[in-house]
Amino acid sequence: MYAIIADGGRQYRVEEGQNLDIDYRQSVSKGDALAFDRVLAISGDEGLKLGKPVLDGARVTAEVVGIQQGPKLFIQKMRRRKTYRRRTGHRQLYTRVCIQKIEAS
Repeated sequence: MYAIIADGGRQYRVEEGQNLDIDYRQSVSKGDALAFDRVLAISGDEGLKLGKPVLDGARVTAEVVGIQQGPKLFIQKMRRRKTYRRRTGHRQLYTRVCIQKIEAS
């Protein structure tokens, strides 16, 4: 059984027990429960249920595992023959959640 949820402008295909990195949320801490109410589709034993645009009464619950950092991205600027070189880096923060239950009504 899997579900397709929308969160933070992105769509994710999730299954129970799966770890998922979503956009960083400052208001949650490790062990908290999250509920995703924007469920676009659910596939199970009965077949595929599609929402228009979301399914009524469907929800996906998850538990916050912790905060993760993404890979280091380097931004380089250079102008040839001008002795101008800049290199900066960035690591995006993510909230890692573990999908606990997919509910459909």
